[in-house]
Amino acid sequence: MEPSVNVLGTRLEPCSIRPMTGFYRNGCCDTGPGDAASHTVCVIVDAEFLALSKYLGNDLSTPRPEFRFGGLKPGDRWCLCAARFLQAAQEFGAPKVVLESTHRRALDIIPLELLRAHAADAQS
Repeated sequence: MEPSVNVLGTRLEPCSIRPMTGFYRNGCCDTGPGDAASHTVCVIVDAEFLALSKYLGNDLSTPRPEFRFGGLKPGDRWCLCAARFLQAAQEFGAPKVVLESTHRRALDIIPLELLRAHAADAQS
């Protein structure tokens, strides 16, 4: 199997194992035919984004033990759906992005320039 590629054209780096993230719960923002929502954007969540996500109907901060999900807190990394990232950006609430850990399939939905504008290592 060929290694996954990030938006920079290099090998996809892990996003997070604590909390364990990814559509396949392998710590990477890998995607495949079963991932209709494209969980491809590795983000570093902050309080503003978590509040926005909850308001938009996707509560990522409340623990859900039945799904083995402890809830996210500011500073956690998470593989976010590409469309949710785009929506958050349009609402001026997008979290920081880890480009090396964001799968290239995110580019099917999000322009690279927008991802770069929210890059965790971008100069403010």
